[in-house]
Amino acid sequence: MARPDKAAAVAELTDKFRNSSAAVLTEYRGLTVAQLKTLRRSLGENAQYAVVKNTLTKIAANEAGITTLDDLFNGPTAVAFVTGDPVESAKGLRDFAKDNPNLVIKGGVLDGKALSADEIKKLADLESREVLLSKLAGAFKAKQSQAASVFQALPTKLVRTVDALRAKQAEQGGAE
Repeated sequence: MARPDKAAAVAELTDKFRNSSAAVLTEYRGLTVAQLKTLRRSLGENAQYAVVKNTLTKIAANEAGITTLDDLFNGPTAVAFVTGDPVESAKGLRDFAKDNPNLVIKGGVLDGKALSADEIKKLADLESREVLLSKLAGAFKAKQSQAASVFQALPTKLVRTVDALRAKQAEQGGAE
């Protein structure tokens, strides 16, 4: 029979897995409380970093339909539950791990797809959602400007062609 406090912890973790767009598992062995506090701040407002018990977290992940993380639940584990932009949180983890080699990124899950530690680092190399959207908007604007130039060039070219034909007719009419 499961103890009520453990059942409540599993239910809470299950909710966190279900409500998160991404979850990143890390090993935090050797980090101080002050360093963990700094790490939590570096993840941004849309992520929650929690030290967890492996057995309970594994049960919660399985209840949430995530079975790809089962091999990663060994050693001291903490999970970053990301509800916002996963790129921002991945960058925070990567940058913190550069300064603090005791933080080891084990892997994670993004929208139900398992990610290795290397894939999380690649995710961190992406630009933020806002930057990518602004680049996309800039590309659309550039294409519209090019289209406007083409549409504006057509009548101008037509007028030049008509003027050249008139001049040629006038020349031929004056030569006869």
